[in-house]
Amino acid sequence: MDHRIEKIKRFRLFLLDQIAGLPAEQLNKIPAGYNNNIIWNMGHLICAQQSLCYFRAGQAITVEDRYFSPYRTGTKPETFIPAAEIETIKTLFLSTIDDLQVDLDKKIFQTYSPSEGILKLYGIELKSIDDALEFLLYHEGFHSGYVIALKRSYE
Repeated sequence: MDHRIEKIKRFRLFLLDQIAGLPAEQLNKIPAGYNNNIIWNMGHLICAQQSLCYFRAGQAITVEDRYFSPYRTGTKPETFIPAAEIETIKTLFLSTIDDLQVDLDKKIFQTYSPSEGILKLYGIELKSIDDALEFLLYHEGFHSGYVIALKRSYE
Protein backbone atom coordinates (compact mmCIF):
# COMPACT_ATOMS: atom_id res chain seq x y z
CA MET A 1 0.00 0.00 0.00
CA ASP A 2 1.21 3.50 -0.80
CA HIS A 3 2.55 5.08 2.41
CA ARG A 4 0.58 8.29 1.82
CA ILE A 5 -2.69 6.41 1.50
CA GLU A 6 -1.85 4.48 4.68
CA LYS A 7 -1.40 7.79 6.51
CA ILE A 8 -4.64 9.22 5.13
CA LYS A 9 -6.46 6.08 6.23
CA ARG A 10 -4.97 6.43 9.74
CA PHE A 11 -6.24 10.04 9.92
CA ARG A 12 -9.68 8.84 8.90
CA LEU A 13 -9.73 5.93 11.36
CA PHE A 14 -8.69 8.39 14.09
CA LEU A 15 -11.54 10.74 13.16
CA LEU A 16 -14.08 7.94 13.10
CA ASP A 17 -12.91 6.95 16.56
CA GLN A 18 -13.24 10.56 17.76
CA ILE A 19 -16.84 10.85 16.64
CA ALA A 20 -17.94 7.33 17.64
CA GLY A 21 -21.13 7.52 19.65
CA LEU A 22 -21.96 11.14 18.81
CA PRO A 23 -25.61 11.47 17.83
CA ALA A 24 -26.72 13.03 14.54
CA GLU A 25 -27.71 16.21 16.39
CA GLN A 26 -24.13 16.79 17.55
CA LEU A 27 -22.60 15.85 14.20
CA ASN A 28 -24.87 18.44 12.54
CA LYS A 29 -24.48 21.17 15.17
CA ILE A 30 -22.77 24.38 14.06
CA PRO A 31 -21.39 26.03 17.20
CA ALA A 32 -21.16 29.80 17.56
CA GLY A 33 -18.08 31.09 15.77
CA TYR A 34 -18.01 28.25 13.22
CA ASN A 35 -19.53 28.04 9.75
CA ASN A 36 -19.71 24.27 9.45
CA ASN A 37 -20.07 21.10 11.49
CA ILE A 38 -18.43 17.72 12.01
CA ILE A 39 -20.36 15.82 9.35
CA TRP A 40 -19.71 18.56 6.78
CA ASN A 41 -15.97 18.23 7.46
CA MET A 42 -16.18 14.47 6.98
CA GLY A 43 -18.05 14.91 3.70
CA HIS A 44 -15.62 17.61 2.65
CA LEU A 45 -12.66 15.25 3.06
CA ILE A 46 -14.39 12.72 0.80
CA CYS A 47 -15.16 15.45 -1.73
CA ALA A 48 -11.60 16.83 -1.72
CA GLN A 49 -10.10 13.39 -2.28
CA GLN A 50 -12.51 12.74 -5.14
CA SER A 51 -11.87 16.13 -6.70
CA LEU A 52 -8.09 16.19 -6.37
CA CYS A 53 -7.49 12.57 -7.31
CA TYR A 54 -10.23 11.61 -9.76
CA PHE A 55 -11.68 14.78 -11.25
CA ARG A 56 -8.29 16.43 -11.85
CA ALA A 57 -7.06 13.21 -13.48
CA GLY A 58 -9.98 13.22 -15.91
CA GLN A 59 -11.68 10.32 -14.14
CA ALA A 60 -15.27 10.10 -12.96
CA ILE A 61 -15.76 10.57 -9.23
CA THR A 62 -16.63 7.33 -7.46
CA VAL A 63 -19.33 8.66 -5.12
CA GLU A 64 -22.86 9.88 -5.76
CA ASP A 65 -23.07 13.63 -6.29
CA ARG A 66 -24.98 14.05 -3.01
CA TYR A 67 -21.74 13.08 -1.24
CA PHE A 68 -19.72 15.47 -3.38
CA SER A 69 -21.33 18.78 -4.40
CA PRO A 70 -22.70 19.80 -0.97
CA TYR A 71 -19.20 19.45 0.50
CA ARG A 72 -17.13 21.37 -2.05
CA THR A 73 -14.85 24.18 -0.97
CA GLY A 74 -16.91 27.31 -0.38
CA THR A 75 -20.03 25.43 0.67
CA LYS A 76 -21.51 25.16 4.12
CA PRO A 77 -24.09 22.85 5.68
CA GLU A 78 -27.50 23.54 4.17
CA THR A 79 -29.60 20.72 5.64
CA PHE A 80 -29.67 18.33 8.57
CA ILE A 81 -27.94 15.07 7.66
CA PRO A 82 -29.95 12.17 9.12
CA ALA A 83 -28.35 9.20 10.91
CA ALA A 84 -28.72 6.80 7.97
CA GLU A 85 -26.89 9.18 5.64
CA ILE A 86 -24.22 9.79 8.29
CA GLU A 87 -23.58 6.04 8.32
CA THR A 88 -23.14 6.12 4.54
CA ILE A 89 -20.65 8.98 4.87
CA LYS A 90 -18.73 7.01 7.50
CA THR A 91 -18.60 4.00 5.18
CA LEU A 92 -17.46 6.15 2.24
CA PHE A 93 -14.89 7.77 4.50
CA LEU A 94 -12.89 4.53 4.44
CA SER A 95 -14.02 2.82 1.24
CA THR A 96 -13.00 5.77 -0.94
CA ILE A 97 -9.45 5.50 0.39
CA ASP A 98 -9.35 1.74 -0.25
CA ASP A 99 -10.70 2.36 -3.76
CA LEU A 100 -8.07 5.04 -4.31
CA GLN A 101 -5.32 2.53 -3.56
CA VAL A 102 -6.82 0.05 -6.04
CA ASP A 103 -7.03 2.73 -8.71
CA LEU A 104 -3.51 3.94 -7.97
CA ASP A 105 -2.29 0.38 -8.45
CA LYS A 106 -4.17 0.27 -11.78
CA LYS A 107 -2.33 3.47 -12.78
CA ILE A 108 -5.50 5.26 -13.91
CA PHE A 109 -4.14 8.67 -12.87
CA GLN A 110 -1.71 9.14 -15.76
CA THR A 111 -3.06 12.51 -16.91
CA TYR A 112 -3.60 15.35 -14.49
CA SER A 113 -4.91 18.90 -14.85
CA PRO A 114 -2.97 21.37 -12.71
CA SER A 115 -4.94 22.86 -9.84
CA GLU A 116 -6.64 26.18 -10.09
CA GLY A 117 -8.81 28.23 -7.81
CA ILE A 118 -8.19 28.49 -4.10
CA LEU A 119 -5.09 26.29 -4.04
CA LYS A 120 -3.43 28.50 -6.63
CA LEU A 121 -4.25 31.54 -4.48
CA TYR A 122 -2.16 30.00 -1.70
CA GLY A 123 0.70 29.27 -4.06
CA ILE A 124 -0.04 25.56 -4.15
CA GLU A 125 0.00 23.91 -7.54
CA LEU A 126 -0.80 20.25 -7.92
CA LYS A 127 0.60 18.87 -11.17
CA SER A 128 0.27 15.12 -10.60
CA ILE A 129 -1.45 12.46 -8.54
CA ASP A 130 1.68 12.40 -6.34
CA ASP A 131 1.25 16.12 -5.62
CA ALA A 132 -2.43 15.50 -4.85
CA LEU A 133 -1.63 12.72 -2.37
CA GLU A 134 0.97 14.88 -0.63
CA PHE A 135 -1.51 17.74 -0.35
CA LEU A 136 -4.25 15.42 0.92
CA LEU A 137 -2.04 14.50 3.88
CA TYR A 138 -1.93 18.17 4.89
CA HIS A 139 -5.63 18.65 4.14
CA GLU A 140 -6.69 15.62 6.21
CA GLY A 141 -4.67 16.92 9.17
CA PHE A 142 -6.10 20.41 8.83
CA HIS A 143 -9.70 19.21 8.89
CA SER A 144 -8.95 16.69 11.64
CA GLY A 145 -8.07 19.68 13.79
CA TYR A 146 -11.39 21.30 12.95
CA VAL A 147 -13.31 18.14 13.85
CA ILE A 148 -11.53 17.93 17.22
CA ALA A 149 -12.22 21.63 17.90
CA LEU A 150 -15.89 21.22 16.96
CA LYS A 151 -16.20 18.17 19.21
CA ARG A 152 -14.61 20.06 22.12
CA SER A 153 -17.01 22.96 21.62
CA TYR A 154 -19.89 20.59 22.42
CA GLU A 155 -18.53 19.77 25.87
